[in-house]
Amino acid sequence: MTNPIIVRAALKADHDFILSLSPCLSEVANLSWHKESTVEQMQDKYMLEMLNNAPEPNITLIAEKNGTSLGFINVCSHKDGISNETCGTVSLLAVAPNAQKMGVGQLLMDSAEEWAKNQGYSLLHLEVFANNKKAQRFYQHLGFEDEMQHMVKPLY
Repeated sequence: MTNPIIVRAALKADHDFILSLSPCLSEVANLSWHKESTVEQMQDKYMLEMLNNAPEPNITLIAEKNGTSLGFINVCSHKDGISNETCGTVSLLAVAPNAQKMGVGQLLMDSAEEWAKNQGYSLLHLEVFANNKKAQRFYQHLGFEDEMQHMVKPLY
């Protein structure tokens, strides 16, 4: 019998692993009107902000198997833009490339949903890059629906 994947609260010692997944998140953006380096810098800055200054309450979780980190998720409080109610938001989710298709993302999202329910929230929110169709399909499979669409037009 194999050891199961476990989900646990992240520790300060997990920050290097979390930050190592930043390129995986920025490479799926595929925003032709931004330099790749600009997107990478934005993602790095966002991750550091999430680790150090996420709105309270929040939690960062690590999925691991046999002591090897496989992915992480951060979920925190958020004001819904339509109802203004406090809800949960998944600010970041990343799974290491070698851990894809193992159910890690599903376990992390299940844990985020459980955390949000325990906070008394009735909504769980997230944002995803428009060009990240794989992630969009994953979230739709979990029951997420489009609510708003943010659009830009390059002026060059």
